[in-house]
Amino acid sequence: MTVLKGKTAVVTGGSRGIGRAIVEWLARDGADVVFGYARDAEAAADVVRTVEEAGGTARALRADLVEPGAAERLMATADRHLGGLDILVNNAALSITPAPLADTDEEMYDRVMAGNAKSTFLTMRYAARHLRDDGRVINISTLNTLRPAPGNAPYAASKGAIEQLTRVASRELGARGITVNTVSPGATDTDLLREANPGADFQPLIDLTPLGRLGRPADIADVVAFLAGPAARWLTGQNLRADGGLS
Repeated sequence: MTVLKGKTAVVTGGSRGIGRAIVEWLARDGADVVFGYARDAEAAADVVRTVEEAGGTARALRADLVEPGAAERLMATADRHLGGLDILVNNAALSITPAPLADTDEEMYDRVMAGNAKSTFLTMRYAARHLRDDGRVINISTLNTLRPAPGNAPYAASKGAIEQLTRVASRELGARGITVNTVSPGATDTDLLREANPGADFQPLIDLTPLGRLGRPADIADVVAFLAGPAARWLTGQNLRADGGLS
């Protein structure tokens, strides 16, 4: 499919897991993609190689979005490289090992909010100023904002902020034909999930999920690709819960 041929896209956190699946899917649909990664240059290079072998176009830029100025630099560099922006996918996320609110220090809260909520605010602000008409903004949240779990206060708070940014921006940018939506995955089998929940038994969660398994990165990328394409032109300000029916 080439429904995104001629379009350009920026994806944050694109080297692994859900982000990698999104980059590969958008490129397969014809978009010219720039994606950010925080540390794993080898994984980022592998994404580029995989996309190019499939006939697509992708470029990796190092961008640890916790660092001051990193979000703006990523957007400006991508804009120059691509010659204009049509699609922004905010996928990068900083998670923490679950801990009670009483045991969560202020430094950790600030770091999670900077890496998740503030970085999304900054990339969206750039998009609001520079995205071409009829563009797309897609933010990745989490089912934790609907089904809060003990120990996830900073993470859930940061993602809740992203959902509100989506709703406000959809109303501000709609006159230009720009849609702004959220995708909220349920438990998705990624390195991030397993790193944040070391040794966890996910079977009880699987048993509660009508489709009977953990999500896969491709399940989420499919929804993002739909929102990025022309078929989703009449959807904006929405939160699509890609969770196998768990919610």
